[in-house]
Amino acid sequence: MKIKVGISIRHVHLKQDDFNILFGPDAELTVYKELSQPGEFASDLKVSLKTDKNIIDNVRIIGPLRNYTQVEISKTDAYKLGLNPPVRDSGDLEGSEAITLIGPQGSVNLSEGCIIANRHIHITNDEMINYGLVGLSKVKIKIDGHKGGIVDNVALKASDNYCFELHLDTDDANAHFLKQGNLVTIIKDE
Repeated sequence: MKIKVGISIRHVHLKQDDFNILFGPDAELTVYKELSQPGEFASDLKVSLKTDKNIIDNVRIIGPLRNYTQVEISKTDAYKLGLNPPVRDSGDLEGSEAITLIGPQGSVNLSEGCIIANRHIHITNDEMINYGLVGLSKVKIKIDGHKGGIVDNVALKASDNYCFELHLDTDDANAHFLKQGNLVTIIKDE
């Protein structure tokens, strides 16, 4: 079965308290661009990511606000920042990397919260049934083309609110010459 590729560049999810520190208590998280997953959007607000080694500016905030603050970067970003964040599911932040966020009104020093996001597929529960994926937690992806290959360890994230899409970070996408919206094939990992 084919699935559309969504490429996730570095970004930040914020909880309300950290948002207020970075942007001020009167700031609002407004929509710059709707994302493929229902209710999610890229905001017009950005921060800088800082470590003792380096800084990356203009990192977009993704909305809506959450009950935790999380920074998602690629391994290439991690090299630049001198970090070694774990590969994790969203929200699994215990023991992850420390990083500093700098906004126009203040900064937030996270003792943990920086990760490299797991490769994953957003899928509805009905699609899990229809595609014969019930009982599986991971699949493989077959990528055609000049730099094609098989990508392992792609987690299945099921919710009735999802839009069927594969999410890869920029390193995975660039390694296979993938662009936003390309189609790849799901292989059951049995």
